[in-house]
Amino acid sequence: MRAVRFHGREDVRLDEISEPVCGHGQVKIRPAFVGICGSDLHEYLAGPLTVPTTPHPITGVTLPTTLGHEFSGTVEEIGAGIVSLKVGDRVAVKPNLSDGSCSRCIMGRQNICSSLGFIGYTSEAGGMSDHVVVDVKHAIKLPDSMPLDIGALVEPLSVAWHAVSRSPLKVDDTALVIGAGPIGLAIVQVLKARGIKTIIVVEISEQRRQFARTFGASLILDPMEVKAVEKIQEATGLAKGVSVAFETSGVQAGLDTAMAGLRARGTTVIVSLWEKKPAINAMLDIVLGEKHITGAAVYDEGDFEAVIEAIASGKIQPRPMITSKIGLDEVAEKGFKALINERDKHVKILVDISV
Repeated sequence: MRAVRFHGREDVRLDEISEPVCGHGQVKIRPAFVGICGSDLHEYLAGPLTVPTTPHPITGVTLPTTLGHEFSGTVEEIGAGIVSLKVGDRVAVKPNLSDGSCSRCIMGRQNICSSLGFIGYTSEAGGMSDHVVVDVKHAIKLPDSMPLDIGALVEPLSVAWHAVSRSPLKVDDTALVIGAGPIGLAIVQVLKARGIKTIIVVEISEQRRQFARTFGASLILDPMEVKAVEKIQEATGLAKGVSVAFETSGVQAGLDTAMAGLRARGTTVIVSLWEKKPAINAMLDIVLGEKHITGAAVYDEGDFEAVIEAIASGKIQPRPMITSKIGLDEVAEKGFKALINERDKHVKILVDISV
């Protein structure tokens, strides 16, 4: 069967590999649509970071691995012992892998397992292929009414759902989102779905600011044109800052704006991946402002289901996130290179496996 595999830095190939066999407690899925994630791009540009160059402790897999961790598909075969799904069911795949034995897993925090892995990074399975076999717990059923291209957006929206859940936000609170890339825009949508009315977005790209407006941000600031922190303080009145900030840019200036844009005792949730260690003004921000910083990684149990329900009910309407659809043989040129060379033009490029 066909599979897009990651061989190393800037080396993605469409290979022919053996079709997987469905075992006990597993389901075989025909992938439909697969999103290309910012973390995929990170691996592509920087070389193997998440993808293992030595056998992964959970799966034993090493390079090359099949890509694709944001995907939907149709169940085409059921392994022995499964009653929760049937052939023909439409599913979104929850890709995170955990060892179940580390201290974090024992605490019930499988999303931050010490040996965290992913379908589409550190396993033999990946959505950018003609067939995928996964343990049944990874296949989350979609409503029959949900298009499969929308189903491929459940994973990134679940990252956003978890990030908002990690914050202390209440309905009347104010929120700041730093960066209007795919995750930042997903957070805007989740905030709207949860009833947050004041959503401020800071983004340097004009096109991405337009996307933020489409998804319902109430105030959008270009930090190259205005003093963003001053505008945030003006917009939040006596509080002089937002209740919660979500940092999705992964750059120092973004974190600085998130912290300065908080009110006293506000919380910054860091969702971004960092290549360089950031600096924080512990005295002014943490001590004298009594501000909080927390992290958000992947998603908890129930987040996929909550996002699916929010989409099905119309509280989240993510279709404008899809900015391009490409074939499996176009992933390198029209996928990764498009995201590099036309970054601001795209939110989510989907790979259509049927093409």
